[in-house]
Amino acid sequence: MSTDDSTLTEADRELLRRPLHGFFTVASGPVPPQPRPVWFELADDGTLQLFTGPDALKVRHLRRDPRASMVVAAPVGEREHWVAVSGPVTIEPEGAHELAARLAARYWDLDDPVRARDLEGLLAEDYVRLVLHPEQVRRTVF
Repeated sequence: MSTDDSTLTEADRELLRRPLHGFFTVASGPVPPQPRPVWFELADDGTLQLFTGPDALKVRHLRRDPRASMVVAAPVGEREHWVAVSGPVTIEPEGAHELAARLAARYWDLDDPVRARDLEGLLAEDYVRLVLHPEQVRRTVF
């Protein structure tokens, strides 16, 4: 069953707390949407946060038009459940490295020395934190 709402349900929050990839899409005027798989975190305030390079194409698009959406779906083999969140995005200069470290621990086994080195390399880069503020939430659950 599909529903349309402005708030996340507890079932949505449970899905969004899992280490799944989100598909993030920014509004880009006449350019067709180009979703990208991203790591993300559901914050306590219901926003979705991710990190990216300050000069990334998505950041340049967001500076012109702050609208974006993210879709997260349960993996194959589970009952169907997806959540699509859309709304404005703020670009935050602080907190990106802390977010990256939390997400690396969520998505990678940091006891693996290769992944631990990957994290060191990740944290050596410059990032901004993108915060998606939900205005519309769509979902299918069955």
